[in-house]
Amino acid sequence: MVQDLDMMKKVYSNFKSNVDSARKLLGRPMTYTEKILYSHLKPANGGQGTELKNFGRGKDYVDFFPDRVAMQDATAQMALLQFMSAGIPKVAVPSTVHCDHLIQAEVNAATDLATANRDNAEVYEFLANVSRKYGIGFWKPGAGIIHQVVLENYAFPGGMMIGTDSHTPNAGGLGMVAIGVGGADAVDVMAGIPWELKFPKLIGVKLTGSLKGWASAKDIILKLAGILTVKGGTGAIVEYFGSGTASLSCTGKGTICNMGAEIGATTSLFPYDSRMADYLKKTDRAEIAKLADEVADYLKADVDVEKNPEKFYDQVVTIDLDTLEPHINGPFTPDLATPISEFAKAVKQNGWPEKLSAALIGSCTNSSYEDIDRVTTVAKQALSQGAKAKCEFLITPGSEQVRATIERDGQLGVLSQMGANVMANACGPCIGQWKRHGALEKNSIITSFNRNFTARNDGNPKTHAFVASPETVIGFALTGDLTVDFTKEPITNDKGEKIMLQPPKGLDLPDKGFVKDEHGYVEPEKDGSKVSVSINPQSDRLQALNPFTAPNVNSDFSGLRLLIKAKGKCTTDHISMAGSWLKFRGHLDNISNNLLIGAINSFNGEANKVKNQVSGVHGAVPATARDYKAKGIGWIVVGEENYGEGSSREHAALEPRHLGGKAIIVKSFARIHETNLKKQGMLPLTFATPADYDKIREDDTFALNPKDLAPGKQLTLTVKHADGKTEDIMLNHTFNEQQIGWFKAGSALNLIAASSKK
Repeated sequence: MVQDLDMMKKVYSNFKSNVDSARKLLGRPMTYTEKILYSHLKPANGGQGTELKNFGRGKDYVDFFPDRVAMQDATAQMALLQFMSAGIPKVAVPSTVHCDHLIQAEVNAATDLATANRDNAEVYEFLANVSRKYGIGFWKPGAGIIHQVVLENYAFPGGMMIGTDSHTPNAGGLGMVAIGVGGADAVDVMAGIPWELKFPKLIGVKLTGSLKGWASAKDIILKLAGILTVKGGTGAIVEYFGSGTASLSCTGKGTICNMGAEIGATTSLFPYDSRMADYLKKTDRAEIAKLADEVADYLKADVDVEKNPEKFYDQVVTIDLDTLEPHINGPFTPDLATPISEFAKAVKQNGWPEKLSAALIGSCTNSSYEDIDRVTTVAKQALSQGAKAKCEFLITPGSEQVRATIERDGQLGVLSQMGANVMANACGPCIGQWKRHGALEKNSIITSFNRNFTARNDGNPKTHAFVASPETVIGFALTGDLTVDFTKEPITNDKGEKIMLQPPKGLDLPDKGFVKDEHGYVEPEKDGSKVSVSINPQSDRLQALNPFTAPNVNSDFSGLRLLIKAKGKCTTDHISMAGSWLKFRGHLDNISNNLLIGAINSFNGEANKVKNQVSGVHGAVPATARDYKAKGIGWIVVGEENYGEGSSREHAALEPRHLGGKAIIVKSFARIHETNLKKQGMLPLTFATPADYDKIREDDTFALNPKDLAPGKQLTLTVKHADGKTEDIMLNHTFNEQQIGWFKAGSALNLIAASSKK
């Protein structure tokens, strides 16, 4: 049965008229992105929405009505705790919870899943009961990774969704505008109120030709990350167009959109085509393909846009698929892109460990049937010529549907013969849920994941993690050596003989169809009013939320101290680590003990060691914050460029708010994190002159003037140095009137809760 078919029918029934009205207003051809955005200014079931007008890209804040919400278990805990506190009886749009983040990879799929069900029983029961009560679909542990499950069951061309995970854009592979957000944003949509977004700029990526040899869809986004960098897509949606798009499978398109998060893009998407229709039919959604076919001309950019893209996109990038070669990105950042023909040289020049300690295939980015089938063709070649993996080799299927299908079709058996250990259908090592044994020394791993920040995968800052396609990962697994270009050079088999690997081939969809997951999904109660949800006050995993207090703008923002001046890259992994800390995602006070413990203090070059300006003692960042809070002292954080890049985790905004923080002042923000801070009542501010970052001293005292907060008006940071001298630093912000209301109320949730009681 197709989930939420009535909702999708309403979207499609109004799509043409909505686009026609917008095109008439704009007086010009429209990009595909614009068609979806302008068609979601009203809720799918009708009613009042945002007034139609020509919105300024990168300027105007717009209220949208997404069609659905998806949440993974780590972020769902806080999102649902917030939703519960808002006093709303049932979600207003189709919503789902997916248990994929809390399963630790250590032994094998069966053992690790059993361990997760035991260790996380309290959290899973909470999520299941909240889902039953409030009308939310629930996917059990082991059912699969949120983004793969969404692609298989919920994504649809022309739709709009938000998800509490930064890789929600994966659904762009099915022509959907799918945006990663914090939990408070999800509460907005589940509560049936408009969701606000600054109308994005548009980056057009023209694809020509078709992939050859070892190149795969993953290499397109790896190359693009090298071109645009980790912040090049900030505030923009990436729209792919051109003849090359039709040559890519639906799941290949999903891979590209998924990793668009690594360039800071709001989301990415592809135009609807026959490959998407094929995928919908194979996943038992032929009805949706039929609906999409009826408006197919509208589910892509207008013809004139493709002919003259420079007129309609803010930036255009062209990638020739005919000449694209495999890329390897990293280490330590996903935008350091190196083509395989130059990789061996880069490894040697930079002194990166040449010997490979582990190769990992899977994650939400690359765990589709096509990925596994193409990898299996390489494995079959190797086995027939006496070669097996020369390092630890892990496979993580994207969903139970994929896992069961590749077991039936034999791919799992082949990969196991080659030395692969098949892990649970979950995020696992991609998000730090890898209980790795040994490998504490400097070492190299290669993955088909999306991120490779320092210590992200295994907790070891000495691990050099490289990101590549599944095909490239297995190639290197067979060499065990990052200086061997297996696409052109022979590799050595287990007998010491030289053999050549041929480029992979494979099916993007199974001939026999997918094996359905009959047990992973739980429908919510039609009437959840009698379902009880309880939280043990003694629990160290779950904690009921208390509303943040509204600020006193006259007294709360003077005498502030510096908690930390972060140096260099400061991602959400630095601000609120994942890994072992995931177990506290439903307990705000406990998880706040990881606040900024990964950030590097610019004054001593160390992590988690800052000077308490009251006691004069150096200590952990969270302990220092707690001491300031106990003494009634507010504090600020100072940082550099693209602060908060990476995951959508709103804990990175909740924790500083909980521990008494007042403002985060940086050179620039990543989009999701800036919004999350605003939602929780924090002040995300940027230096009007970035070089003023250098003026901040460890022992300064600060004052802000938030009573003057107004759209487009700068704030003044008054800095008093220890020598008695003072200076004013001008700060910018992006608050609009509605967001200023969040700040004055103490949080956006406070406003929702107040309105629900009226």
